[in-house]
Amino acid sequence: FWKFSTFSNPNPLPWLNPLFRIGSKRRLEEDDMYKVLPEDGSKRLGEELQSYWDQEVEKATKELRTPKLTKAIIRCYWRSYAVLGVFTLIEEMIKVIQPVFLGKLILYFESYNPDNAELYEAYGYAAGVSLSTLGLALLHHLYFYHVQRAGMKIRIAMCHMIYRKALCLSATAMGQTTTGQIVNLLSNDVNKFDEVTIFLHFLWVAPLQAAAVIGLLWQEIGASCLAGMAVLFFLMPLQTIFGKLFSKYRSKTAAFTDSRIRTMNEVVSGIRIIKMYAWEKPFAALVNDVRRKEISKIMSSSYLRGLNMASFFTANKIILFVTFTVYVLVGNKISASRVFVTVSLYSAVRLTVTLFFPAAIEKVSESAISIRRIKKFLLLDELVKAHVPLTQEDKKEASVEIQDLICYWDKTLDAPTLQNVSFTVKPGQLLAVIGPVGAGKSSLLSTVLEELPAEKGVIKVKGELTYASQQPWVFPGTIRSNILFGKELQPQRYESVLRACALKRDMELLPDGDLTVIGDRGATLSGGQKARVNLARAVYQDADIYLLDDPLSAVDAEVGRHLFEQCICGILKEKPRILVTHQLQYLKAADQILVLKEGHMVARGTYSELQQSGVDFTSLLKKDEEEEGEKEEAPRSPRIRTISQNSVRSHSSSVLSVKDESDQLPAEPVHTMAEETRTEGTIGLRMYWKYFRAGANVIMLILFVLLNLLAQAFYILHDWCTNVDMLHVPPNGNGDLCILCSSGLTGATIIFGFMRSLFMFNALVSSAETLHNRMFNSILRTPVRFFDINPIGRILNRFAKDIGHLDSLLPWTFVDFIQVFLQIIGVVAVASSVIPWILIPVLPLLISFLFLRRYFLRTSRDVKRIESTTRSPVFSHLSSSLQGLCTIRAFKAEERFQQTFDAHQDLHSEAWFLFLTTSRWFAVRLDGMCSVFVTITAFGCLLLKDNVGLALSYAVTLMGMFQWGVRQSAEVENMMTSVERVVEYTELESEAPWETQKRPPPDWPNRGLITFDKVNFSYSSDGPVVLKNISAMFRPREKVGIVGRTGAGKSSLISALFRLMEPEGKIIVDGVLTSEIGLHDLRQKMSIIPQDPMLFTGTMRKNLDPFSQHSDHDLWKALEEVQLKAAVEELPNKLETELAESGSNFSVGQRQLVCLARAVLRKNRILIIDEATANVDPRTDELIQKTIRDKFKECTVLTIAHRLNTIIDSDRILVLDAGRIQEYDAPHVLLQNQNGIFYKMVQQTGKAEVASLLQTAKQVSLKHFRLNYFIALIIL
Repeated sequence: FWKFSTFSNPNPLPWLNPLFRIGSKRRLEEDDMYKVLPEDGSKRLGEELQSYWDQEVEKATKELRTPKLTKAIIRCYWRSYAVLGVFTLIEEMIKVIQPVFLGKLILYFESYNPDNAELYEAYGYAAGVSLSTLGLALLHHLYFYHVQRAGMKIRIAMCHMIYRKALCLSATAMGQTTTGQIVNLLSNDVNKFDEVTIFLHFLWVAPLQAAAVIGLLWQEIGASCLAGMAVLFFLMPLQTIFGKLFSKYRSKTAAFTDSRIRTMNEVVSGIRIIKMYAWEKPFAALVNDVRRKEISKIMSSSYLRGLNMASFFTANKIILFVTFTVYVLVGNKISASRVFVTVSLYSAVRLTVTLFFPAAIEKVSESAISIRRIKKFLLLDELVKAHVPLTQEDKKEASVEIQDLICYWDKTLDAPTLQNVSFTVKPGQLLAVIGPVGAGKSSLLSTVLEELPAEKGVIKVKGELTYASQQPWVFPGTIRSNILFGKELQPQRYESVLRACALKRDMELLPDGDLTVIGDRGATLSGGQKARVNLARAVYQDADIYLLDDPLSAVDAEVGRHLFEQCICGILKEKPRILVTHQLQYLKAADQILVLKEGHMVARGTYSELQQSGVDFTSLLKKDEEEEGEKEEAPRSPRIRTISQNSVRSHSSSVLSVKDESDQLPAEPVHTMAEETRTEGTIGLRMYWKYFRAGANVIMLILFVLLNLLAQAFYILHDWCTNVDMLHVPPNGNGDLCILCSSGLTGATIIFGFMRSLFMFNALVSSAETLHNRMFNSILRTPVRFFDINPIGRILNRFAKDIGHLDSLLPWTFVDFIQVFLQIIGVVAVASSVIPWILIPVLPLLISFLFLRRYFLRTSRDVKRIESTTRSPVFSHLSSSLQGLCTIRAFKAEERFQQTFDAHQDLHSEAWFLFLTTSRWFAVRLDGMCSVFVTITAFGCLLLKDNVGLALSYAVTLMGMFQWGVRQSAEVENMMTSVERVVEYTELESEAPWETQKRPPPDWPNRGLITFDKVNFSYSSDGPVVLKNISAMFRPREKVGIVGRTGAGKSSLISALFRLMEPEGKIIVDGVLTSEIGLHDLRQKMSIIPQDPMLFTGTMRKNLDPFSQHSDHDLWKALEEVQLKAAVEELPNKLETELAESGSNFSVGQRQLVCLARAVLRKNRILIIDEATANVDPRTDELIQKTIRDKFKECTVLTIAHRLNTIIDSDRILVLDAGRIQEYDAPHVLLQNQNGIFYKMVQQTGKAEVASLLQTAKQVSLKHFRLNYFIALIIL
């Protein structure tokens, strides 16, 4: 079925014919792709190469040397690949033999005598020319079919190994790489294997062929051939120099590409924060700076490619000129047979020596760089987990025991992350871990999970672990598949878990219930819903031991109490549980309490024991200014959030999903994520025009056309001089004039050939630069809805793979196509002027070519587009896995995620293999038609006996040029799909302008009065309305708390205020209608501390002050006011310290404090706090609230919070439910209404907390009464 061809069926690749028939009638879909062969499967190939790599690592370790990835690749593939070298050798030998037949046939007619001529001899030579042409076609495509498949196999295997390694990386290793680097390995580096396998054999075949050609040329023209070969051999070391330079530029380019992709990843991940801070411009400057450096290196390597291509274009002319000049000067007479044999032999060796050989050097250099980068990644430290799961009989003995634990995230720091920590948790026990921000709470769980290795101490874990992370992680799929996480659906347990995790009501409200598809980064869920899905996943696993990292912080008091009572102390009551929490009201229910501070165990015992020993929990959580410092390097596994919704069909139907689920729930969800768009039909002239205009103006385009015409004109004139004039110089004619003319044309051909190549590469790489910048600016300006419905992997695919095509592959292919196309025109023009009858077979051939090209492109374009879209899920799955790495490993789900990755790879391989084979199907048929053309010409010469040499020479030349030109034109159109995809992203819907002509006053807003007037808000034009008829006023300097159940619309209120999507109705700030001013004018005048804190790669200074508007004194003062000064002072370079990706070397709480410091620096009249203190301890929360009261007392402050003690001292409290305002008044007033929502929320917090909240509300009310009374007295 998959065979290239057989002797019984000489039709190559016959199994593709049905696909072409379908493609000619309608658009191809993924279901039309053929299933990948078992021997090409990702799992099989990856495991095979992995075993050789493991052997190499083991051997290198014994021999005390560095392992060599190249050795593993060679040992795995050398046998099958070496055989292909035989095909190359035979093909290149036929190329050398064919000119011999050609020379014999021409010589036959040169000395033709009708009386003694033996016609069978001429027929034999003609048959030799024809058969060698056919043999070349078959061998060439047989070779390319197998070497391209070999390259594909190595790439697939390498991708499997890279992903497998990513799942095993230790915390230290994660600090040594970034998501951008790993994405770049998968998008660019591994592709070098597809290319290098094509040309590698030419490294040894080219010298052998050159030697054979020298021998034949010596026989034909004697020592004069050495002059031409000297030029040829001069080009070979020149190509070696080019190769080394190319390797150097490639290495530097890869580093810049890593940096750009990493930054793009952070931009897309943190786009909400970037937009709300109005930081688009500094990030645009950052990406543009990296891109400028990257383009500088790409341009340099492109110039080298241009020189390579120009040397190929002109080499034959230089060689022929030198050879025949020397031949004539030493007194020899030129004959037709000698000219055509010499030209043909040089043409045969020229392709190999000046194109394939330098291409081999270039690709080997590129591959060496890529192998070095991949090897460096594969040698990073891996995480090794030791504990053994219990048998079913021993489940009741599950426990966690830690004694005298000392561990480090970073051994370069003096103080350990945790030290002298000891505790034991047995079945049925709940250990509550409390402590201030950065105390080491999450690190303690990481130690139990073996993510953080212990330096000293004893860790004994008996039983299977499960884990709910502090930052909720959801992966692509339905809510149900996120909860089941590969487990089989047990309806009763599933329902009980939903009830325990307070998800039943949410499932009823969602349109598709638990089959609702979760958007990228969980965009379709609120923060609280994500937290509960995250918790439900852990609970459903029915593990032996539960590690819960602050799962109550993201939900309101009522839901928090439900989770604690029904889940943590309900469904899990018989299990050993370690709960990290800041909710002090639940400590009484804990069997043990462990108090951490700066990595030390301050206290441990039951609630009553700690109270009896005089421990004050609140004071224990105090974090004094002078003690602030020891930063907690949280596990570095959370990276970026990504989703892919492309189908993996049968490959992964059982992976990370359920098998045949019960009939009581809906069968199919309504997808909330956008399917990746795929255009239909041909690439229109409009797309080509956009591509050219991106890199050149109209004057440059005119110059571009002129240069091409001039270069080709001199090329044609040179051909004419060589093939016509030199053969017709009279015996006593002026040969010197002919040589002088030839030298002038050779020089002009060289000059204009080089100018053309360099100019075209410059223009096309400039196009890539311009289109990238346009796409990036378009991404920055598009509304956030775009990022909610498009996974990060899909977006990064455009910036990595498609831009990679525009940077390197497309310019090379396009320049090659232009050169070949113009050469065809030139050759046809010269041939038809000398031998008019040759047009008879040329015209039908050309028509057949164009018909076949059109038929081929209908299918090929769709296959290429499918290949592009099936590539995105590979990156999305990688990115999603890196973000949830800690959870995946805790659940021992690495194998399931590896299977899903392999399924995505196999789906892409289906399309990629079809793309390769359809191209080969096309090329074989082109060459078949060319062989017929050469045969007709060869035997036609026997009848006409006129200009035999020219006719055959042009026939062979046209054969190669026609088929290569048509193939390259098809390749250009296929690669233009990348331009099409990039251009699509340059034309995204744009949000309102950043600045408008209507600018607010410079001191606006000077009061802070915010008015909502009948505001409705939706995240999309066709989406549900999440805020309904909101009318409210926030007075100047007023402190307003905003509360409501999870999903009530609290964060949506802030989104409307910041115009993340345009609201209906009016929002007025200090008399200015916000919809009438620019987004930056609005957003820069408001400060926000977001729900999901985000730090970016770069210095601490840049994270605080990206515009460099503040002095060091201001920065340090801001850090001091948010209790972070000591922590930053301990960083190696203080403010200049480079942060890890996404700020992962800071705890979540510390990241929120950095966001608070940003707000302190901005000094705006309006401050929004979106659940910013959810992940900090009560004492730090109190300090933050004090900072807000002191630093923002003249500001209007809107605070969204689940902790009621955070907002109970507000001037007023706004209660939202289902997108509507239900209550809005002073807290003391709201608490008088016992039927009110706020009153019920307070009652859910526990007796002690209720009393405290009521007391605070009374104090605030009394304070306001006294203030109002005092103001009234003054007025009177």
